[in-house]
Amino acid sequence: MITADALPQGDLALLETEVAQELLHTDIPARLAYVAADGTPRVLPMNFWWNGTELVMATFTGAAKVPALRRHPAVALTIDTVAGKPHVLQMRGEAVITDVDGVVEEYELMMRRGMPAEVADGYFADLRAGGAQMHRISVVPAWVGVLDFETRFPGAAPAAVRKR
Repeated sequence: MITADALPQGDLALLETEVAQELLHTDIPARLAYVAADGTPRVLPMNFWWNGTELVMATFTGAAKVPALRRHPAVALTIDTVAGKPHVLQMRGEAVITDVDGVVEEYELMMRRGMPAEVADGYFADLRAGGAQMHRISVVPAWVGVLDFETRFPGAAPAAVRKR
């Protein structure tokens, strides 16, 4: 496992650190920041699936974020813990939208990890029977940041905070 303290913020190798891997394989939603159609910023919690190369999210046809992301694909994402010392994974990249006839494969994977099997089976059967139309939203990280508040702190943190 790569140690984060030897890498600068922005380095894609930070994805291989313990903190990043912990957060990429959790069921904590990512927070997706993007520019809405009216030009103002938005942040949405989004369930995601990490496939080793891209962070994949999904939404149903008709979601307002889809035309906004197509117009302005630059996004920022964060995945972070709330208990104990916070662990934070930040990413920047471009959202790629793919229209899907049916259920996005990664959507099913991400949703099943948080649902009892019988509930998930019924939910996905209903979606398929109803002719679900979805959009796959993928982001390949172009910049990565990791904060663990033990060895890596925000750049502006005072020295007294870093010594704790």
